Amino acid sequence: MTVRVGVNGFGRIGRNFFRAVRAGGHDIEIVAFNDLGDVATMAHLLKYDSILGRLDADVQVTDEGISVDGKVIKALAERDPGKLPWKDLGVDVVVESTGFFTDATKARAHVDEGGAKKVIISAPAKNEDLTVVIGANEDKFDGSQTIISNASCTTNCLAPLAKVLHDSFGIEQGLMTTIHAYTQDQNLQDAPHSDLRRARAAALNIVPTSTGAAKAIGLVLPELKGKLDGYALRVPIPTGSATDLTVTLKREVTVDEVNAAYKAAAEGALAGILKYSTDPIVSADIVTDAHSCIYDAPLTKVIGNQVKVVGWYDNEWGYSNRLADLVKLVASKI
Repeated sequence: MTVRVGVNGFGRIGRNFFRAVRAGGHDIEIVAFNDLGDVATMAHLLKYDSILGRLDADVQVTDEGISVDGKVIKALAERDPGKLPWKDLGVDVVVESTGFFTDATKARAHVDEGGAKKVIISAPAKNEDLTVVIGANEDKFDGSQTIISNASCTTNCLAPLAKVLHDSFGIEQGLMTTIHAYTQDQNLQDAPHSDLRRARAAALNIVPTSTGAAKAIGLVLPELKGKLDGYALRVPIPTGSATDLTVTLKREVTVDEVNAAYKAAAEGALAGILKYSTDPIVSADIVTDAHSCIYDAPLTKVIGNQVKVVGWYDNEWGYSNRLADLVKLVASKI
């Protein structure tokens, strides 16, 4: 069954999601997008991308929206999600990627007034029915939930990283640091911002800031609730991030034991989500990698029952691919 999708917000994640759907051959049809930006600008940004390169397709502006290889995606420009004609367009699932409607009480307008069947918020959410990280807790989605969060890109990396350690050895507690690419929430030049560190020029600084990823892990792995915390270091690259996780385990382990556990998971239950790497890679090497977490085996460190592991992730492309996976999961139970 092909699921009909409407995208609210055609920014970085909205356009990456479109490309992920196209590249992955998913049974997903994006029938419309809603964005207040000029349609010609949206078409240009879809066709030309500074990270992903030029889209291998014929992209044209039409009276109704954007045509990609002859298939028209209807363009809408509505501030109020409740006024979007999802029912008239036959939309099953709305991908809410504006960043403005992360509170489910607001995102629910897509369903209650717009007529969509389900909403997936492409960010950490409030008041959602369920937060899902593919590879960690997708079994908790049973079709009864209406507003679902895909969590954050960092939580999508951290969850498999923590799950393997906890399932194999048991985590007592831990701290994480995400070395994260800059995002649109930061400033190109020094300028006012509610976070004074993020007020500084993103391309010129290492910027310490908060991340809710470690605390949010309890939403998808309840047994780790309250056991992890951490922060982010935003660095001057456009995409390609890493999660550094240091934990205390319930018993002493060796590097070989830890790496073997990740290798087994990457080749088994977490195939397609977790990737096992033994190469001396850097951030550029994982850009456009669709895995949620690329485990860097040579970086594993152990002292007794204290372990440090590192997982890389393309915070845009990997996340957008999980978003596509979640759309398919949600659609399968409509």
